Amino acid sequence: MSIKHWPEQERPRERLLAQGAKSLSDAELLAIFLRTGVKGQSAVALSRSLLKHFGSLAALLTSKREDFCQGHGLGSAKYAQLQAVMEMASRCFYDNLKKTEPLSSPQATRDFLQSRLQHHDEEIFAVLYLNNRHQPLHFEKLFRGTIDAASVYPRVVVKNALQHNAAALIIAHNHPSGIAEPSAADCHITERIKNALALVDIRLLDHFIVGKGTLTSLAELGKM
Repeated sequence: MSIKHWPEQERPRERLLAQGAKSLSDAELLAIFLRTGVKGQSAVALSRSLLKHFGSLAALLTSKREDFCQGHGLGSAKYAQLQAVMEMASRCFYDNLKKTEPLSSPQATRDFLQSRLQHHDEEIFAVLYLNNRHQPLHFEKLFRGTIDAASVYPRVVVKNALQHNAAALIIAHNHPSGIAEPSAADCHITERIKNALALVDIRLLDHFIVGKGTLTSLAELGKM
């Protein structure tokens, strides 16, 4: 039976409007995104099938284009639509972050960094440049690959911080394994960057390790 023939109180879109998005299951949210099903399957049934195929909603949303497009009822148009939605969400997080101070609104910082880093399947080292009021000036992904002393250059971090006239920085990188535990190399490069920045009177406020749905602060662990 098509969703349009379901009782109104059971239709995902109507339930979302009446009760809010948090009241819906992963399959129902995905069904609203898909809008239509395929022959023999409603949008909700198709969504359940896709979630079973990919393993989870997160796995579907972060899948590579070729894997995503192989999903039944999906394709390049849906992939492009999804990437646009995810980018809008990330920009929304950043807009919210710009209205606050990362130190007084740690959750806004965490949400933004997770939105930018947790979905990569390679390590990305990023920098959030802050002014003297600790408000964001600029965000950039600075290095890619294995994040260790051989691939992260403190002098580049310092040079870019000076170019952005930053008074403080927050650095972050992801662990593609999904485990947000700092390694000895993570702590070592943090200390090197902190010391290099201190030479030009710029503070390093924190180093976040981003996992799948988790995030660890080295400052909170006392490792800075």
